Amino acid sequence: MSSKSMASTRSATPLRPMQKTDNPAIAAIIRCVLTEFGCTAPGFAIHDPEVDFIFETYDRAGCAYFVVEHEGVVVGGSGVAPLKGGDADICELQKNYLLPDYRGNGYGLMLFKSCMEAAKALGYKRCYLETLEHMTAARKIYEREGFEQIKEPMGNTGHFACNCWYVKEL
Repeated sequence: MSSKSMASTRSATPLRPMQKTDNPAIAAIIRCVLTEFGCTAPGFAIHDPEVDFIFETYDRAGCAYFVVEHEGVVVGGSGVAPLKGGDADICELQKNYLLPDYRGNGYGLMLFKSCMEAAKALGYKRCYLETLEHMTAARKIYEREGFEQIKEPMGNTGHFACNCWYVKEL
């Protein structure tokens, strides 16, 4: 295959399962996006112990994590895992972040849809997520994709600083 063909193949399929070597890139993305949105206080995912070890966190039964690349560089990621403290048939959309320069081009929706497909394949019946009221662009995507806002958090995620909760039937 020519290098031109390989480049077009790469750009045509920028989504893939995460690899262990992606850990530093995903940790940097999580920290960048959460800092961008002012989410650095206790109760936000930036303080989760797994931020530096996302691959290991999702490399277990009932989990999936995907990354999206742009020109060979990881620019975002998203995963699903069992909802801590929730029913066995509920997963949580987790660590769903995309660098600012790569938003608005379909990468976020690609990550989201891959996570929903993985959740169904893993046998989950519902998907839960937590976010913030001021993350309006993300909330619009969630609502457009069938998530319904609920009045209180589910499970025991430890993200007590989040103030918007959603659930979707899969």
